[in-house]
Amino acid sequence: MTNEPETPVASVLPDDDLKRELIIARPNTDENLPHIGLVGDTYTLLLSAKDTAGKYTLYDMHVPPCGGPTEHRHDCEEMFHVLEGEVEFTFRGKKLVARTGETVNIPANAPHCFHNQAENNVRLLCMFIPGGMEDFFNQIGVPVAGRTTLPPVMTEADQKEFGRKARELAPKYRTQLL
Repeated sequence: MTNEPETPVASVLPDDDLKRELIIARPNTDENLPHIGLVGDTYTLLLSAKDTAGKYTLYDMHVPPCGGPTEHRHDCEEMFHVLEGEVEFTFRGKKLVARTGETVNIPANAPHCFHNQAENNVRLLCMFIPGGMEDFFNQIGVPVAGRTTLPPVMTEADQKEFGRKARELAPKYRTQLL
C-alpha cells in the first residue's frame, strides 16, 4: 500500500443550456422590475425561479423603520446580505443585529423574523434557495410603483384579511406563520 494521494475523479459537467440567457437586474433604474408591498416593506424581484431554472429567487428589500415580517418558517434556505443599515434578526428565539456588509443565512425550517429597529431605512439582498417564494409574495402582497415606494397603510380590516389570506396560502408555499 502506498501513501500516494488518490487521483480525483473528474466530474462530468452537463452541457451549457443555451436556452438560458444572461440577466442583469438594475433595481434602481429598471422600471420593468416588479415591486411588491408586503408587511409594510417593498420587495423588488431581481431574479425569479423562472430566471434561475428554479435554483433560487433574489430580492432587493427596502425595509423602513419598524418594518419586517412576523415570525415564520419555510422549507427553503434564506440568505440576507445587508446592503445599507442594520436589521435585527430573531433566529430560534435569539436576537442578533446584522449591519452593512454582513450576511445572515437562515437554515430551512428554522423559525425566524427580522425587523428594522433603527430610525433609517434598511436595504437587504435576500435569496431563497430553491426559488419559488415569489409566487407566495405575489399572491399576498400588493404591487407598488418603485423600489422604495411603501405599500399603502392597511386598515384593521385590511390587516385581518391579509392575515387570513396569508395563513390560507402559506401551506401551499411550504411556509408556516408562527
